[in-house]
Formats: sequence, C-alpha cells, structure tokens
Amino acid sequence: MELTDQKIHAGKDEQGGEIQVVEFIIGEDKFAANLFDIKEIVEASRITPLPHAPSHIRGIIDLRGEITTIIDLRQLLEIAAAKDDSSADLRFIVLDDTVSSQKTGIVVDEVTSVLTVPVTDIDNSSCGSVEEGGHILGVIKKEVGERGESRKELVIWIDVRRLISNAS
Repeated sequence: MELTDQKIHAGKDEQGGEIQVVEFIIGEDKFAANLFDIKEIVEASRITPLPHAPSHIRGIIDLRGEITTIIDLRQLLEIAAAKDDSSADLRFIVLDDTVSSQKTGIVVDEVTSVLTVPVTDIDNSSCGSVEEGGHILGVIKKEVGERGESRKELVIWIDVRRLISNAS
C-alpha cells in the first residue's frame, strides 16, 4: 500500500520522499504528528475544567489572550497512565488553525524531537485504512543508537486532523 497525498498532506517535502513530524510521548508510547499541523509547543499551564464536557476534553487555557481547548490524547486513544505520571513535564501541542475550527491543543507527556523521515521508513500495511475513518497513518521505524549497535524504535504516526475531527 502506497502512502497517499491525503495521508501525508502538509508533512511532505518538495521531493516527496520524506515527511516532517513532531515526535512526542504519551504514557510509555511514542507518537508523531505532521509538523505542519502544529503551530507551537508550550509548557503546560493551569487547565480550567469544563463541566459536563466529554472525558477527552481536559478543559481550557488562556494562551496569550486566546481561549484554547485542551484535548487529552491519553483519554481519546485509551492509553494507560505511565507508572511515573508526573504532570511537571507535560506539554501542550497547539494545533495549527487549519486543523480545527476552534483554537485547540493536545496535552502530551513529553515532546522529544522534530524528525525528517524517509517514506521508506514508514510501514502502513498493518494500520487499517485512513479512508475508512482510522487515525493512524502508519508506523515510523526510527533508527536509534550508534552505528554499530543501532536498533529500530516504533513511533505511531497519527492524523491529528482526523482525530480532532472525529472527537468533535
């Protein structure tokens, strides 16, 4: 199965052979989202809970004078809490205005890096179909370690546009 333009939308470079993603951690799992779906990454601040909101909506924050809805991907993706679930290192990934009709951010445990990934390092054969409503675009096989002792680490590449759209 080939990666389609829909799957790599704004994360694709000019040559079409690579994508750019932001890698982050939720619980004990690594995820990635297209770089161009992300406006900024900010340190977590106090979240004001919204009464009677769905469980995946953590609440709202005031981000430089703009009310921003914060979505908990841990709840949305049904990910168990990590053993050391300290909120001291939490980050908000603020999504680009084109992703949602309202100012939206997602809470993650840690943002680890921005990656440029060759499409040949992405496996999407076992992820289901995005066209069928899925939110997983593929699994990035990221090489880590030194040349002599390198290994592959798996990073789940998610479609935040579809995820946020389906959650609304």
